[in-house]
Amino acid sequence: MGSESLMSLHSTQPSFTASVEHRDAASPILLVCEHASNAFPDPWGGLGLTDAQRSDHIAWDPGALDLSRALSARLDATLVHAPVSRLIYDLNRGPDRPDAMAARSEVHDIPGNHALTPESRLHRTEALYLPFHNTLHGEIARRLALGRATVIVTIHSFTPVYHGQARAVEFGVIHDADDRLSRAIVADAQAKTDLGCALNKPYSAADGVTHTLRLHATPYGLLNAMLEIRNDLIATPEQVAVMADSLAPVLQRALLAVAEG
Repeated sequence: MGSESLMSLHSTQPSFTASVEHRDAASPILLVCEHASNAFPDPWGGLGLTDAQRSDHIAWDPGALDLSRALSARLDATLVHAPVSRLIYDLNRGPDRPDAMAARSEVHDIPGNHALTPESRLHRTEALYLPFHNTLHGEIARRLALGRATVIVTIHSFTPVYHGQARAVEFGVIHDADDRLSRAIVADAQAKTDLGCALNKPYSAADGVTHTLRLHATPYGLLNAMLEIRNDLIATPEQVAVMADSLAPVLQRALLAVAEG
């Protein structure tokens, strides 16, 4: 169940680019959802996983795309999101990282990611990582060329229990080199919502989770933040709507607070 077959590698290579929604939206916020999908297309198939595993949080961020779309509508913001499961390629990891194509996720073994050859890793990088990030960079470059203010906000969800440990935090905000927007979001969420909000929880840049921010926002000096929402809070359309109604004004007020210095 390890590497893709040589036939797959040398056949016409598929390319799965990012989906872009509301390209002409007015908001400076550009939403990004790297773990939007649990699709397992050919030539990779199901990686030897069960149906339950392919629906589990190890394969994607449940609720993240729905929340991203709801925030996009409320903020009038462009959204860029990923087309396939992060177990085939985690688009928030660089190609130098072993966990870009993880052989194990939490307590789950990923048979189709065992003993991948360099050629297999290159195949996935060219088919998935490069098209996604080239598309995202293109959106950013077009906005900058037009003189449009641009703020990168990535949307993720996390499981309430991880390695058997319950997580109390409900809403985490993670920063890379520039912490201004993240701190403003946390301050506003703590003051204006009932969410259990924390900075750099349940992950931080030290865990290697800010790749997209580091690749696309930091080089241009763009304000940025990574949002993590506990997935039991966005499990239904009704919950998604409530969360979006809460977080959209938080993001708007946080941007204003940073602008006012």
